[in-house]
Amino acid sequence: MTVITNHMPTAELQALDAAHHMHPFTANAELAAKGARVITGAKGVYLTDSEGERILDGMAGLWCVNIGYGRDELAEVAVRQMRELPYYNTFFQTTHVPAIALSAKLAELAPGDLNHVFYASGGSEANDTNIRLVRTYWAEKGKPSKKIIISRKNAYHGSTVGSASLGGMAGMHAQGGLPIPGIHHIDQPNWWAEGGDMTPEEFGLERARQLEQAILDLGEDNVAAFIAEPVQGAGGVIVAPDSYWPEIQRICDKYEILLIADEVICGFGRTGNWFGSQTMNIRPDIMTIAKGLSSGYQPIGGSIVRDEVAEVIGRTEFNHGYTYSAHPVAAAVALKNLEIIEEEDLIGHVQKVAAPYLKQKWEALTDHPLVGEARIVGMMASIALTPDKEARAPFATEPGTVGYICRERCFANNLIMRHVGDRMIIAPPLVISPEEVDVLIDRARIALDETLDELKRQDMLKAAS
Repeated sequence: MTVITNHMPTAELQALDAAHHMHPFTANAELAAKGARVITGAKGVYLTDSEGERILDGMAGLWCVNIGYGRDELAEVAVRQMRELPYYNTFFQTTHVPAIALSAKLAELAPGDLNHVFYASGGSEANDTNIRLVRTYWAEKGKPSKKIIISRKNAYHGSTVGSASLGGMAGMHAQGGLPIPGIHHIDQPNWWAEGGDMTPEEFGLERARQLEQAILDLGEDNVAAFIAEPVQGAGGVIVAPDSYWPEIQRICDKYEILLIADEVICGFGRTGNWFGSQTMNIRPDIMTIAKGLSSGYQPIGGSIVRDEVAEVIGRTEFNHGYTYSAHPVAAAVALKNLEIIEEEDLIGHVQKVAAPYLKQKWEALTDHPLVGEARIVGMMASIALTPDKEARAPFATEPGTVGYICRERCFANNLIMRHVGDRMIIAPPLVISPEEVDVLIDRARIALDETLDELKRQDMLKAAS
């Protein structure tokens, strides 16, 4: 048996990784030449690498480690469940206690009449499920032509063929012949980059009304659903103007199309409520969940479905499912994770302590010469980098060039802060303390200063003409 310990020298670990491991969303040849950073441990909001460096994780893994790293309670639940029932499926008229208990808990937490859960192993699978759910729903209601799902450009809904098609990222669509048929995209509500001379309120209404126009153009009898993240996450923490979501809800109600809220990032306290739908005051028919559902300790996701949709789907045999739907270990860990969020009042901590303090410190970053906009909702935040704040101008360089430089300077200063184009984004664990926020902001400022110095050195501090 091959055993690899954390005591193997970093260079050897990097060489093995380069030889055999294909990383996601990565130019693997480039990474092999550079060498991956090897993460060996984690506690609270900090990671530890193979050189003993402590890194503040400003992204909570991939937006998911809401309760922080190193929670023994979740490990103990996983071990106990593995001993009692390590695995069984729910295909053959069977169920198990973790699936029952987790489903009941999610029905209790979800708003309105969202009382039914179809499980997956993550958000991508769950959004694939949603494509089939909404099309089956309309077929069962005698409207099989209602198949088109409308989404937004620059949205992220996963990376399977179906979910990546739902998403609106051009780079993903460029590989593999995406999007699949039956998906239509409208523009995103990104006022900073695309608002022009409109006020945020005017812009929000204009972008929302693109949904209505798309329904009219495509035909109401052909449109099944609209899918969107309450706050666009991987697209750059794009917060829609206040006028946007009320108009979206009005349009969905008027034309009787299903509203799918992708809560994979926004759910389980990230926006200061249990769900981003509550923060934005919308009434989804389906919510996609994953990530914070288990704080990343186990792979699990799902679709929470309102009563009427579940009743219609229940009239037929829904020929869909996954080997690991409602995996008992993942379900047990998720249930314990939700218990910790409740018992430790982490949503109260976000509302009263972490988010207000982070907001104050984050928005103060606009005093930096490179920062044109700072947006934050709960524990999701972004800053727009610009050479000209007044004009909200992009850099003359290829989009993402400056963001990448800043990301590298963050990493060099032991801070995980991601870049999306030339926006820098964070989503730290919900448990972060004010003192840890101070560390995050201090390291971010150092990285911004170093980025500015590098741009000056390379004569890159120029706006696009």
